[in-house]
Amino acid sequence: MKNNSPQISIIIPVLNEAATIAKLLQYLKVNIDRSDNIREVIVVDGGSIDETVVIAKSYKATLVSSEQGRAKQMNTGAKKATGDILYFLHVDTFPPKYFDKHILNAFKQKQLAGCFRMNFDSSSLFLKFFAWFSRFNYAVCRGGDQSLYISKKLFKKLNGFNEEYTIYEDNEFIGRIYKNEKFTVLPQKVKTSARRYHDIGKYKLQFYFGIIHLKKLFGVHPNKLYDYYQRKIAN
Repeated sequence: MKNNSPQISIIIPVLNEAATIAKLLQYLKVNIDRSDNIREVIVVDGGSIDETVVIAKSYKATLVSSEQGRAKQMNTGAKKATGDILYFLHVDTFPPKYFDKHILNAFKQKQLAGCFRMNFDSSSLFLKFFAWFSRFNYAVCRGGDQSLYISKKLFKKLNGFNEEYTIYEDNEFIGRIYKNEKFTVLPQKVKTSARRYHDIGKYKLQFYFGIIHLKKLFGVHPNKLYDYYQRKIAN
């Protein structure tokens, strides 16, 4: 029987995430409210050379190949999606239990774009402090780790992610949503990995992210943002 209610397409961009993708896909499978709320789970691979693709296929995800780059990958996934709602999810972010129900309830109240609040999988008081700000409904408090749902119609209207941005693509797009549509911060919380903070150093990494925010605020070109990221964070 055909489901005439709105459905969600989950879009997950990946690159060499064999160590993580199975955990997320299994989590999504057992933490939804209703399976017919989910139209599909789309894993958009940017050219993995590990077992990411094999693992994703074993979980019956829809596999899509794309040029590397998260903005490009998410746009490619959105083009393939057939659901009414697009839900963009990082591979190391785990949404709250019954996330599908929470998103659909908001969508049915004409809340066409939004995210969840955030927690890190860390006991660090410093990271808890920054995660606490995710409850506030301001663009500066947003980030891709909080996940993002948006109606497919609104996504198309806003022309999706700006592929000039190799990094900061989530923030740039969410900033445009704020300028064009009411944005909703749902009270439930995702749990996202703090692995990069532990690898680089939580104070140092937060400082680098702050500099990237400031550079974007002052109109620095996306290529220069990426150059800074490569020098300070990626390496």
